Amino acid sequence: MTERLLLFVGSYAESTEPGIYMYELNLASGEMKCLDSASGMKNPTFVSVDKHGKKLYAISETKNEKEERIGEAVSYSIDPQQGKLTALNRTLTIQPSSSHIQIDHSSSYLAVSGYHGGNVGLVKIAADGTLAGLSDVQQHTGHGADPDRQDRPHPHSVQFSPDNRFAMVADLGLDRIKVYELDQEEDKLVYLSEAVMQPASGPRHMAFHPNGKWLYSINEVGSSLTAFTFDTESGSLTELETLSTLPADFQGENTTAEVAISEDGRFLYGSNRGHDSIVQFAIDPESGKLSLVEFVSSEGGHPRHFAITPDGEHLLAANRDSNNLVLFRIDRSSGKLTFTGHSAEVSKPVCVKPVRF
Repeated sequence: MTERLLLFVGSYAESTEPGIYMYELNLASGEMKCLDSASGMKNPTFVSVDKHGKKLYAISETKNEKEERIGEAVSYSIDPQQGKLTALNRTLTIQPSSSHIQIDHSSSYLAVSGYHGGNVGLVKIAADGTLAGLSDVQQHTGHGADPDRQDRPHPHSVQFSPDNRFAMVADLGLDRIKVYELDQEEDKLVYLSEAVMQPASGPRHMAFHPNGKWLYSINEVGSSLTAFTFDTESGSLTELETLSTLPADFQGENTTAEVAISEDGRFLYGSNRGHDSIVQFAIDPESGKLSLVEFVSSEGGHPRHFAITPDGEHLLAANRDSNNLVLFRIDRSSGKLTFTGHSAEVSKPVCVKPVRF
């Protein structure tokens, strides 16, 4: 059977509209062809994919039996050859909503982050890949330095450590990355420690270096990147440095969004919303510190997310406000990006996950 490079896209949408899309990307031609879409979910902005189990998981917004706002997680089976998504089941998660979803490395749990509720939920995945329900909720308290953006906790995402022992939670509202142990016997998150960041940083998303020794946080409020050393035994984080994601002469408003690292660990990329660019840094192989390489236009407005393809040779940017997915080529020696000229129109894309089946 022929392998296919599939793109799974989450977006802002009403439940009556398509919200999740599955595209096939032909790297030879640059064409992105929509194979299927799924509706019935309100704002399924972020998705997470289990490649081996051929499952897709998404967040959504709904109401409970009391007519209160609440998040939900939705599962789909993926048929790569037929190019089809089939709904499996859904379960209620955290209140009032969730902002991000992340599968753990064993495909046993989903972590859902509650930006608006200041909470983090753990959802158990059944052996058949369906959702078994919410098994734990952790509530954050406190506030950060910026009274407009950080008046309360805002967990934005969870990143599991490479060995799956720890769950790192980026709390934009507290200027902290909280470290939890993933207790797979009790199906719970157990608080261990936290890294306190520069005031008004606003950590949003994180990426581990392939060597497992460094963690990088892109900070939404401060338009910055923070590099940490990661203690693989205790799970603790120690800050190495914090750098701006913007040109020194930039004067406009900006927030950051996504961060990703090349498979060979040599380069880091981050997205700027406002400057509407992808910033590239080189990673020092000895220290893990960053040095600026360049800024490249995202070829659209508000690059909410981007991802590197499995071959390491392309980057896809999801520009929410210009309704497009944009394909860049990555020079493997320099890490620099070149716009291929290819893009696809997608309504309000928020995330894109490329997976080869």
